[in-house]
Amino acid sequence: MDYLSHYLDLSQQYLEGLHLSQIDFFLQAGPVGKTVVLLLLAASVWCWVIIIEGIIGVLRFSAALRSWRRGRNSRLFAPMLAEGQDALALTIPGEGIGEARQRIVEAMNRRGRRIITSLEGGLSNLAVIASVAPFVGLFGTVWGIMSSFTAIAAAKDTSLATVAPGIAEALATTAVGLAAAIPASIGYTRLGSAFSSCAQDLSGLVEARAVDLIAGPRVQATANLQSTTLISKQAA
Repeated sequence: MDYLSHYLDLSQQYLEGLHLSQIDFFLQAGPVGKTVVLLLLAASVWCWVIIIEGIIGVLRFSAALRSWRRGRNSRLFAPMLAEGQDALALTIPGEGIGEARQRIVEAMNRRGRRIITSLEGGLSNLAVIASVAPFVGLFGTVWGIMSSFTAIAAAKDTSLATVAPGIAEALATTAVGLAAAIPASIGYTRLGSAFSSCAQDLSGLVEARAVDLIAGPRVQATANLQSTTLISKQAA
């Protein structure tokens, strides 16, 4: 009983002197634990930068699509529309109307994919952060537990004062790893879905634009033919 009372008194004194803030956890960690935490914090900041850039890209993409549906030109899609005009101006002997339309669609889609890639930015890096950050945090967890056992072996004491620093280091790295991985996973899933939906809408608009480009010269040629026929009839 005397040993148990002494152990509880020491544990209470240690807990009273222990500050359980995140900064104290970091300062009490060893070199490996600090390195892991710093890496995970950098990954977390990078993750939020990518998410903010992705949100801005989705908003720009959506606004450009709305402008196109309303018949207004969009600066974002101007290179893609110019690509369609260039493909229309290219004449290939023996090419049918359907083949010309498909060639225009492919040319515009190639430029459209480059536009989407530029808007996505580092979206694929979110998948890397979401998959790697928990394992980096797990490495810090394992290292913290190893530090606790090493401290127990060195001090030949299993009191809370001996094992608490290593356990605190392990839990801190786990928490930081999850804090980096969870937003990255959610951001990658939601932003990827938003970009995919916008890309499908763009593909439909490209198809309609290609039909308009092909129909324009045909309509003009038909009008010219009708005008010539009418003039011929009036002259006769």
